[in-house]
Amino acid sequence: MMEEKALQNSKETYRLQGLSCTNCAAKFEKNIRDIQTVNEVQLNFGASKITVYGEATVEQLEAAGAFDGIKVIPEKQKRDVEQKIPFWQKRENRNTMISLFFLLLGYISVYRYDEEYFPAILLFGVSIIVGGYPLFKVGIKNLFKLEFDMKTLMTVAIIGAAIIGEWGEGAVVVFLFALSEALEGYSMDKARESIRSLLDIAPKKATVRRGTEEFELDVEDIRINDILLIKPGQKIAMDGEVVSGQSSINQSTITGESIPVLKVVGDEVFAGTLNEEGALEVRVTKRVEDTTIAKIIHLVEEAQAERAPTQAFIDKFAKYYTPAIMVIALLIVLIPPLFLGGDWSEWIYRGLAVLVVGCPCALVISTPVAIVTAIGNAAKMGVLIKGGIHLEEAGRLNVIAFDKTGTLTQGTPEVTDILTFNGRAEEEIFGISMAIEKYSQHPLASAVMRKAEQQGISQADYHAEDFQSITGKGAKATIQNKTYFIGSPSLFDELMVVSPGINEQIKDLQTQGKTVMLVGTGEHIIGLIAVADQVRESSKRVLQQLESIGIKKTIMLTGDNMATGQAIGKLVGINEVKAALLPQDKLEAIKSLREEYGKVAMVGDGVNDAPALASATVGIAMGGAGTDTALETADIALMADDLEKLPYTIKLSRKALAIIKQNILLALGLKVLALLLIIPGWLTLWMAILADMGATVIVIVNSLRLLKVRK
Repeated sequence: MMEEKALQNSKETYRLQGLSCTNCAAKFEKNIRDIQTVNEVQLNFGASKITVYGEATVEQLEAAGAFDGIKVIPEKQKRDVEQKIPFWQKRENRNTMISLFFLLLGYISVYRYDEEYFPAILLFGVSIIVGGYPLFKVGIKNLFKLEFDMKTLMTVAIIGAAIIGEWGEGAVVVFLFALSEALEGYSMDKARESIRSLLDIAPKKATVRRGTEEFELDVEDIRINDILLIKPGQKIAMDGEVVSGQSSINQSTITGESIPVLKVVGDEVFAGTLNEEGALEVRVTKRVEDTTIAKIIHLVEEAQAERAPTQAFIDKFAKYYTPAIMVIALLIVLIPPLFLGGDWSEWIYRGLAVLVVGCPCALVISTPVAIVTAIGNAAKMGVLIKGGIHLEEAGRLNVIAFDKTGTLTQGTPEVTDILTFNGRAEEEIFGISMAIEKYSQHPLASAVMRKAEQQGISQADYHAEDFQSITGKGAKATIQNKTYFIGSPSLFDELMVVSPGINEQIKDLQTQGKTVMLVGTGEHIIGLIAVADQVRESSKRVLQQLESIGIKKTIMLTGDNMATGQAIGKLVGINEVKAALLPQDKLEAIKSLREEYGKVAMVGDGVNDAPALASATVGIAMGGAGTDTALETADIALMADDLEKLPYTIKLSRKALAIIKQNILLALGLKVLALLLIIPGWLTLWMAILADMGATVIVIVNSLRLLKVRK
């Protein structure tokens, strides 16, 4: 335990520049792990970040990544010091263009003279050295260490081409490989822009009032309880509570909502949101590292670090694939000349082509680029997907279960009816109910409290003692030396025999979609309160959309009675209703659905439905913005209290899953086709590298299509 604590204390996180390829990332991680003072390393390729446990300087880390020119920047360092180098100004890309220049000069010489012309060979040689130096530096080291990756394959292939006199083709291979690396780096940068744009959402400075003084501070220097002064048109720099003024706030950056939300005194506001019209004073409630946008960024980056099942399989497959390609190439070089009378030069050439076409670049990047793009796009739309595994699982869902209150309904129930018995007055029923419900957290309790306050009933007149919650059924307390109960009809069925007349009234109200609460002692019912929750306008539309995109079944899991559940279910068009469920019953219902249908999602508020959310294949929480429980419990959080984000999430996940499969088939299919063309000698070296580069580019462009998926 002490060791774990010490490890956490020595943790440092860094952002990386120049991390473009998964193989380079793996090598960089291994090099850092070899530093004696480093205990553990976690590299996040998608977010371009690394966490180091132990002691290591920036200089040591950059030395570990010197083979690929990786720059290391402490995460706490201000981001505006990071240099964003344009694509054509990067040294490796300039070298690629210089390599192309000498390559073209070489082919002009060949055209005018012949392939044996010494200046042509010299020009091709310069092209190979200029374009391939970073590649050879790593590839030759790997060769001596017997570490076989794509740079080892390419180094052997290019040196082999030069040895057998194919200088021109060797130079073409170098240029195309360098171009492929540049395009891969560019595309990964584009995919990572979704995170970078999140990082730039919140302002870096804000105007603060402390006492009577006003001044501008960096957000890192702002303290809890400081007062932010926010003018119209300004972005809010920190999470806080409005203490003065009112205004419409555009929260689209956090929740994805397109319509601004009116904020008044006492309302919560988030860092990175835009104040549209009025002047506000906001009391800071969270430090900069604890704001909602900071949590979203952290969770998105962690999500991109978590490997999806497909990615884990591909990484394992690639580990054995590269050495296998080396063995196949060697057999192609040796067997025909030794046993079939083949020409050595011809079969060495074909073996080199196998090395080139066997480069696993496209295969290795096929999954991570799609996952990074999809998770980043979802975050921009106000949907937080907490890992590639959850993205894939959401794409395979067959059934979606919904909580009723706050999910299919608005979650703000109102009292619609009150009936009194045994000569009791309405005021007394409300007073007793209010006194008990004051201690309850249930949504129905707030409806009773609001109605009692509207009736002008004072809490001072009714005081409850010995409050006790009765899980899933209601509550009891002592008022004026007498024990009173408030709760569901099932609670009173356990306490007494309910008269047929009252039962008839209960059923009548329940068939109207109303929830009934009874108030009474252990012997008599003294009142009945009916409460109705308004169905969300979007619920029916969302359920229709889910059916149209292939969800086989929708089911409501509610703690409410069956009559109310069925009334709401019929209104929204849900397939099945399971009612009168306690939290453990919802958990069992999810387990049963998983056994019957396989992949099942649970949609709830992330608090009352925590066990069911955790047990489902994918737990989806509503209204994650500012709700720590929802962010921590669920696999996917819909940041706005907006059910319409759900079909978009399923659509994006299914699209991502389809694109990952397409990428793998494309990468493997093109390689198999190219390998088959090598056997009869129809595939040249430059065609092989073109096939490999083509596969990489196709996979990347295909993955970037996920940026176009919209609500």
